[in-house]
Amino acid sequence: MNQILFMLLEHVQRLAANLFMKEKLKIIVLNVQFWPLFFLVTLLGIPMLALWIFVRTLFSSHRVRMRIFRRMIVCYGRMVLACMFPWVRVFRELSSEKPTQPAIYICNHRSTSDPFLMALLPGEFIQVVNIWPFKIPILGWFAKWAGYLSVREMPFDQFSKTAADYLKQGISMAAFPEGTRAGEGPMGPFHSSMFRVALATGVPVVPVCISGNQRIPLKGSLRLNPGTIRVRFLPPITADTYREWSPFTFKNHVHDLIKTELKEMDAKRLF
Repeated sequence: MNQILFMLLEHVQRLAANLFMKEKLKIIVLNVQFWPLFFLVTLLGIPMLALWIFVRTLFSSHRVRMRIFRRMIVCYGRMVLACMFPWVRVFRELSSEKPTQPAIYICNHRSTSDPFLMALLPGEFIQVVNIWPFKIPILGWFAKWAGYLSVREMPFDQFSKTAADYLKQGISMAAFPEGTRAGEGPMGPFHSSMFRVALATGVPVVPVCISGNQRIPLKGSLRLNPGTIRVRFLPPITADTYREWSPFTFKNHVHDLIKTELKEMDAKRLF
């Protein structure tokens, strides 16, 4: 009996070792594939797209130029996501209920790959970012030219007015109200800025749940890990629902919606 148990344990250990080696090999292949392609796309793709934009917008209005810059950033984001295929697969899960007007998309924030996942958003949009993305050479310039906003770079009244102007023009907004990456830890509390903008403008708010990219890459590391990323859009919350809420109530309601949905998404990912 002891011999059978010993043989069974040895077999399990051998299987575990094989799985570990396969997983380690996948990690190596993914990173050897991704980083050269990423730099190639960034160093060659962006200048080529910039040249195309220059030719397209030579005699265009400022509004048209900004719209094309936004399309270019979406194109770039999708190319970066494609650089991880097939080791990282990305799925977009849309709700059957869709906003019928420009909306504010509220996303949880686990990884530096989150901004690239915004390329999956529908329609024309800008991102509300922290200060540091504007300091990245080339990418930061394009983000500014596309009209991306940082709530930390201007007084809130000015930020709110600028955001409202974008929404009136039919441009949606995407934001990460945690303000920093949660990594593999629990979701952080939300800042209220975007919820105050929603209350002032009456546009729909769409909670967006991002699951599976906690280690793509892991916080504080550049190493990518294979996996599946799911970006799930929840039904929009309209002004009829939130009109009487305070910013505090509003942000906590959306926070709880995303937290609950992520718990279900993460549980499915593990089994």
